[in-house]
Amino acid sequence: MPDQNAAATASAAAAAEVFQAERRYLGAVAYRLLGSIADAEDVLQDAWLRWQSADRSDVADPRAYLTTVVTRLCYDQLGSARARREAYVGEWLPEPVLTTGGPAEPAELAELGEQVSVAMLAVMEQLTPAERAAFVLHDVFAVGFDEIAPALERSPEATRQLASRARRRIRDGGRRGPVDPAEHHRVVTAFTAAATGGDLAALLALLDPEVAWHADGGGIVNAVRRPVFGALRVARLLHKLSGRWIDAERPLVPASVNGEPGAVWYSAPGEVGGVMAFTVEDGLITAAYVMVNPEKLGHLQGL
Repeated sequence: MPDQNAAATASAAAAAEVFQAERRYLGAVAYRLLGSIADAEDVLQDAWLRWQSADRSDVADPRAYLTTVVTRLCYDQLGSARARREAYVGEWLPEPVLTTGGPAEPAELAELGEQVSVAMLAVMEQLTPAERAAFVLHDVFAVGFDEIAPALERSPEATRQLASRARRRIRDGGRRGPVDPAEHHRVVTAFTAAATGGDLAALLALLDPEVAWHADGGGIVNAVRRPVFGALRVARLLHKLSGRWIDAERPLVPASVNGEPGAVWYSAPGEVGGVMAFTVEDGLITAAYVMVNPEKLGHLQGL
């Protein structure tokens, strides 16, 4: 009996070590598939329980096995999440991640992956669960279609078609090309200064004529429930908001949001009241994504 107990303890410790080594990667997969930190954490907890109870002696590649488990859990959750988001008050935006106080370091960006921006996650909401899973796993994490197919209960060729269709839909949805990080940082820094100072002319100079303003208050915090389009309308909205809510004790400051230059608004010292992410093209802001639903900011408090 003591030998059996020792063997069980050693097996459990080995399982925990393997799972912990893959946890960051698995969390990155789950976050991209779900757009929610809280939901991704729930998936990781379920995946851990399944890994504990699995017959691990037959598992040749733990990462591949765990990726399949996480994908299936996310795939199941995406179906119910879509119904919840259709009934959501106002526009649904993903939960933001603050990476560093400035532009993300290369190592962080490598972990985050190319497609982690708030804008990309928002566009991916247009995809079906199967399209999203195929695109994220193949295009972001370089998982082969032979490995993805069992998780989606489809053939490799059908999975390839899902990823191809997802790319087209993302392109049609306004996916932008690469932007010089220095330019992105410069534009966002200028934006935070103009918004903090209530400078309407400076705001207008930074906005693309067809800029889109997206906000997520979830019906908890007052926010526009439909996108606002056009530089003048967005600038006037910003001017109004900055006059009411931004001051020395409630600043809007540059921050790295999902690996790209963004901004954080502090409603009180140490209390994050909102997070902003941007797309920038040709030196102008083409879209702003504003997350003020407190249920999506809880993981950021105290930062």
